[in-house]
Amino acid sequence: MQADFFAKKRRTTFIILFIMIAITYGAIMITEFDVIKGLTSIPAAIHWGLTNFYPDAKSLERLPNIWSKLQETLLISIASATIAAFFALIFAIFGSNTTKINGFFSVVCRGIATLFRNIDVAAWALILLFAFGQSALTGYFALFFVSFGFLTRAFMETIDEVGSSSVEALRATGASYFSIIMNAVIPSSISQIMSWLLFMIETNVRSATLVGLLTGTGIGFSFDLYYKSLNYNAASLVVIMIVASILVIEFLSNYVRRVIL
Repeated sequence: MQADFFAKKRRTTFIILFIMIAITYGAIMITEFDVIKGLTSIPAAIHWGLTNFYPDAKSLERLPNIWSKLQETLLISIASATIAAFFALIFAIFGSNTTKINGFFSVVCRGIATLFRNIDVAAWALILLFAFGQSALTGYFALFFVSFGFLTRAFMETIDEVGSSSVEALRATGASYFSIIMNAVIPSSISQIMSWLLFMIETNVRSATLVGLLTGTGIGFSFDLYYKSLNYNAASLVVIMIVASILVIEFLSNYVRRVIL
């Protein structure tokens, strides 16, 4: 019996692996991608990066402007995540199976969260460009919509996981809906909610660079400007600043998670 189970599992694994190889080979044939040429070009790409893509003394003169753009990007990322978290918590409470008012509102809230979550941030930026043009507001709303969809779904699952027992206890005592939310749901899930919010801020900082390329704002626009003008030294400084800021934010968020969890 056990031997048949492992044999069936091996066959399934082999079939999946075969399908993946077939799809990869088909993609290579359709796109006419030269695998050998691609692999042999890696050393040349590394050599070019080491000899051209590094900050020099002249690029350091642009550091104040780069830092200003980076601050703009960080503030937009944090603001979009925190404000989205406020609205996401409201939708999550109405959409959660533990705290839902009725099935209709729950389905509506879950549907809205799914819609906003499954549209990529780049797609949101392109859609919003028609309404707001190339501005910081476009980048803010693109990050806000994605953050709202993701956090709503994450908060729903958090409430369902950690809030059910305390909610049932308060319901048994005849507590009102508002009292249940304030005294059971939020206190029991606040640490996980804060953890998800910190994760969203990290994600937004990474996504904001791409959004800046599309909307012509923030640190992404600075990189695009320097790179297209062949100022690779300044472009490399932008990349270093982005990486450094992401590492600092990740370190701080991990520290906060350890404190609150």
